[in-house]
Amino acid sequence: MTTPEAEEFATRFDVSRETLDKLFAYEALLKKWNPAINLVAKSTLEDMWSRHFLDSAQIFAMAPENARIWADFGAGGGFPGLVIAILSAEKAPERQVILVESDLRKSAFLSTVTRELSLNIRVFAQRIEEIAPLKADVVSARALANLPKLLEFSARHLKPSGIAIFPKGARWQEELAQAQESWSFDYEAIESLSDPNSVVLKIHGAERV
Repeated sequence: MTTPEAEEFATRFDVSRETLDKLFAYEALLKKWNPAINLVAKSTLEDMWSRHFLDSAQIFAMAPENARIWADFGAGGGFPGLVIAILSAEKAPERQVILVESDLRKSAFLSTVTRELSLNIRVFAQRIEEIAPLKADVVSARALANLPKLLEFSARHLKPSGIAIFPKGARWQEELAQAQESWSFDYEAIESLSDPNSVVLKIHGAERV
């Protein structure tokens, strides 16, 4: 199976046919489960490759190649965490992805995809605040909370040398200013491939002030 969108994705991110097959299998499972538990907006189901997969895969290359533990908070339907795990299976096989999702139905979906695609993932069906520190090399979250709250989560679960990667929408500068009132950190704002009004914030060295 393939489509023009999938071929464009494969070229852009230099992934194998096996990785594309896993993404197609993930897409099929998501479309099967979505009517029951609303993993993504119904209106976006037909834009899976140009919206969800592209939006998730763009942050893969922003992480250090030797990152062993990648934690994705509020994993929901699996963006970006499941896409990161699928790409890691080909490009960083030693990496383990941790998906944190407190909604039991959504965590059941994440566990199903993990099992059926044989991915190196641990799923925590708990609140982020309740989990013992993960000592992650990378943390990510998409559409979960504002930046100050995400930095709180990161402070608990990120290694001192780790980085946080957060896709943010058009109001990212407001969130950044708000976060800088309580936190000191270095950051890069990288233009999103999926939306010219959005960025991906890459943050390290966050400390409370």
